[in-house]
Amino acid sequence: MSVVIHEFSHGYVAELLGDPTPRLDGRLTLNPLKHLELFGSVIVPIITSLGGFTFGWAKPVVWNPYNVKNRRLGEFLISAAGPASNLLIAVIFGFTIRYSTLFSGSFVNLAAYVVLVNIVLAVFNLIPIPPLDGSKILFSLFPPTPRFERIRFSIERYSLFLMVIIVLFLWRLIAPIVPLLFTIITGAK
Repeated sequence: MSVVIHEFSHGYVAELLGDPTPRLDGRLTLNPLKHLELFGSVIVPIITSLGGFTFGWAKPVVWNPYNVKNRRLGEFLISAAGPASNLLIAVIFGFTIRYSTLFSGSFVNLAAYVVLVNIVLAVFNLIPIPPLDGSKILFSLFPPTPRFERIRFSIERYSLFLMVIIVLFLWRLIAPIVPLLFTIITGAK
């Protein structure tokens, strides 16, 4: 459900900014079936689980920048909405861990797992490499000149190759942020 909420959040912010595309595509819903795709949501997670870790994705929400008054601000807000929703979920469940005397041990364990998964989703998606949200956030900070748009298109063209680099190498450098955020959010050590 965390990836569903992540994608829903992109669509919801696009709708708030004036773009009806996610709603018209049927993506402004929390129904998981509307956000899942066969390859990224089923096949890849099964295969990667056999390798000892689980990796996958939901179908990205499409939005039309021409329906948003300020394209750069719109891209920033829409892209940031997904990781922000994951951090919000982590904080909400983190509070249940902080006040765990109100809940059973099994619920606290589940809450810890939800916090961890959502921190990983947020941190991973904030990496500024296409097609992740972090790249769109970063690109939105630069002026949309023709030269910059060509550079952006060239980088986005190699997004699959860049994703392999992230998964194999870069994540090891970024992963230490996850337990730090977990401790900050939950108060657990």
